[in-house]
Amino acid sequence: MLRSTTDVCLSLIAVVITLADGDRVAVVNSTGSVSNTGGLSGVNFSVSNADTSRSRQKRYISQSDMIAIVDYHNMVRANVFPPAANMEYMVWDDGLAKSAEAWAATCIWDHGPYYLMRFYGQNLSVRTGRFRSILQLVKPWYDEVRDYVFPYPRDCSPRCPARCYGPMCTHYTQMVWATSRRVGCAVQTCYNMNVWGSLWRRATYLVCNYSPKGNWIGEAPYQVGVPCSACPPAYGASCSSNLCSPAVSSNYLYWFR
Repeated sequence: MLRSTTDVCLSLIAVVITLADGDRVAVVNSTGSVSNTGGLSGVNFSVSNADTSRSRQKRYISQSDMIAIVDYHNMVRANVFPPAANMEYMVWDDGLAKSAEAWAATCIWDHGPYYLMRFYGQNLSVRTGRFRSILQLVKPWYDEVRDYVFPYPRDCSPRCPARCYGPMCTHYTQMVWATSRRVGCAVQTCYNMNVWGSLWRRATYLVCNYSPKGNWIGEAPYQVGVPCSACPPAYGASCSSNLCSPAVSSNYLYWFR
């Protein structure tokens, strides 16, 4: 029997990786909605960071970081396998970035704020150690593709709290959710950040919000077919690099209009 939109399964899917040089990176994504007509997406526990007022420092997300994030997402989206018939070109959204900035500033390793999770998809990433490129925090989401079998994550969505470990795919599926065409992110430097009970002394925290949200339970991330063969009518049959594209070809027109 199908669950109602208010009878949702809320879960947190996460992993921590220790890199060869001793740095650590962690990623987290939430699942929960049973259909795209309503419902909530969230987590079933919260890890708060004590004394956040003395443990955070705003880190400016540069224009080059914005471009890198959007371009990387579009590269991944354009090269999915099997190929997508309705994959939309992703653009930067300042409103999503502002909401991501507000949440990143809390230095709380959890999804939020809760009241926005019914509207936005959200990917989180955090790492310690040397920080060279924003893509060091984004690439682990894509790396989940090695454990993904189209069309559904299946075992890549471990059941929490009993099985909050092992392979997952929901960061990747949010990246390639065809209708999630807008993204906005923020990055924050957090000191003494509590990550599942472990104190990370200097952490770089990335929050990315997506709209419309993806990862609807029981749905595939995109429609399989010849690229751009099932684009929404609003695109006017415009296609670029396997993506349903707007008439303009530069994100600058979206950021600075």
